[in-house]
Amino acid sequence: MRAVVVSQYGVVPEVREVPEPVVADGSVVLKVEATGLCRSDWHGWMGHDSDIALPHVPGHELAGTIAAVGAGVSGWEVGDRVTTPFVCACGKCEQCLEGNQQVCPNQLQPGFNYWGSFAEYVAVPYAEENLVRLPDEMDFATAAGLGCRFATSFRAVHQVGQVRAGERVAVFGCGGVGLSAVMIASALRAEVIAIDTNPDALALARTYGATDTLQAPVQDLSGVHVTIDALGSGEIVQQALRALRPRGRHVQVGLLPGGVNLDVGRLIGQELSWLGSHGMPAHAYPEMLELVATGNLNPHQLITRSITLEETPTALAALSNGTPAGVTVIVP
Repeated sequence: MRAVVVSQYGVVPEVREVPEPVVADGSVVLKVEATGLCRSDWHGWMGHDSDIALPHVPGHELAGTIAAVGAGVSGWEVGDRVTTPFVCACGKCEQCLEGNQQVCPNQLQPGFNYWGSFAEYVAVPYAEENLVRLPDEMDFATAAGLGCRFATSFRAVHQVGQVRAGERVAVFGCGGVGLSAVMIASALRAEVIAIDTNPDALALARTYGATDTLQAPVQDLSGVHVTIDALGSGEIVQQALRALRPRGRHVQVGLLPGGVNLDVGRLIGQELSWLGSHGMPAHAYPEMLELVATGNLNPHQLITRSITLEETPTALAALSNGTPAGVTVIVP
């Protein structure tokens, strides 16, 4: 199969022929119909993730059709249209049995600790735990974004941040995760403030429901109930904590590979909550899919660009210069 192969961290990868994944017991192999280009893929390419061994195939936001079904997998057949969370949980550990598959200690992640979806085929382990059946009316490009950015934002805003109608929500960083968060918080009838350095991203945020937009960095924002760092920046974290009202909630979604220094005195004195949010388990997808089906959420509107596998290496490397507005989808 054709795949984008990273041979050295930080060096532009190449598209070449590699062996197709072999279906293992308990797993399926998907024909990749669409896969998203995400900033997390850039972090992996840069060597920020210790689980990645070279050579490597990135890609963790995916949708496709089942091409092969491993022994022990029931309820799924070749040809089924599916997506999957980027956290492929084992389904048997204490966290999984409690419904917290997104923090499964035995998790496998395509594009990080095994070869991912920047390819014509990809494996999905623990298939019965992680496959999500797609509605017939949902196209693959839209579904690909649900596996990471949109589902991650849905859980971060709705389930972790517990955003309520009328609250002020500040979203820092308007890439795919941030724009998804803007759309979801707006659908929950919150007052959404979108913050970014890119005027094009801010323009998109307004179309997705932002009440106000601010050019980053911001110094005088205050009185916010919930802040969301959708990019991953130590400076953003400081801005976000300064913007919170007493007893406000900060949700950290963006990765912070270099760590961060927190103003712990403010965190304690104002009784602020620092909350991490990491993906969303497959069993939580139905509520999100229902909101998409009814038109309350429109993740397809976030897609601004579609590229080929051959265009992917250059697009991945270009993330070093900033994240383009909207969501980029790769069609192998």
